Amino acid sequence: MPNNQNILRLDGKTAVVTGGASGIGYAAAEMLGEFGARVMLLDIHEENGEKAAARIRESGGQARFYRCNVASGEDCKRTADAIAEEFGRIDILFNNAGVIRRKTVVDLDEQDWDLVMDVSLKGAYLLSKYVIPHMAAGGGGSIINTGSGWGLKGGDQAAAYCAAKAGVVNLTKAMAIDHGPQNIRVNCVCPGDTDTPLLRDEAKQLGKEESSFLVSSASGRPLERLGTPRDIAGAVLFLASEMSAWVTGSVLVVDGGGLA
Repeated sequence: MPNNQNILRLDGKTAVVTGGASGIGYAAAEMLGEFGARVMLLDIHEENGEKAAARIRESGGQARFYRCNVASGEDCKRTADAIAEEFGRIDILFNNAGVIRRKTVVDLDEQDWDLVMDVSLKGAYLLSKYVIPHMAAGGGGSIINTGSGWGLKGGDQAAAYCAAKAGVVNLTKAMAIDHGPQNIRVNCVCPGDTDTPLLRDEAKQLGKEESSFLVSSASGRPLERLGTPRDIAGAVLFLASEMSAWVTGSVLVVDGGGLA
């Protein structure tokens, strides 16, 4: 068991982060890198992804970008195999990629339903499917899935997103049961409203003025502010590290007390 001085360290570990080009994904990749992991950033946005990886390297971390559409099984398998071949192991997987469409089931197009499900839920399944064999071969690891407060309770005009994130929550528990014997821990972090490009895009979808939408998103929380990507990254670091060595199948809500 690591001592108290290095229990959060991730030296020698390889971490894979989806949606790594911006927002929570980038913040998590940056923090995992700060604590010693080699970080592989996956995203469909190549220019932003390459810049994100470069920023981590410039600050002294080890990072590389891979273009990967998490809704594509072919992309996920190719990327997982390439990372494992080059670095010899995959120890941490942060299934973070997601999209939201702020509509009711009546207003939601089938295409948008499929998009939300494919990226937010199917993506977690596919990348886990192809990473887990490599993780198990290396003796185990930690998988963290991004859920949402709206995966635990309903929200307005976000039917597909609520359904997808509820699926992520229970997928996490099922995976924890199945893969615990391989020394693979699987947990879920559920952010509340966090100041990311995704949240700002919600304002546009709803026809709201951005600054007032952000203020309203923070209201009613005991800590009286929006989350930052680094707030969520700290929870990811905890779940990735040996500090959470006996934590699996858990759902960690990080929302400033919003659900309370």
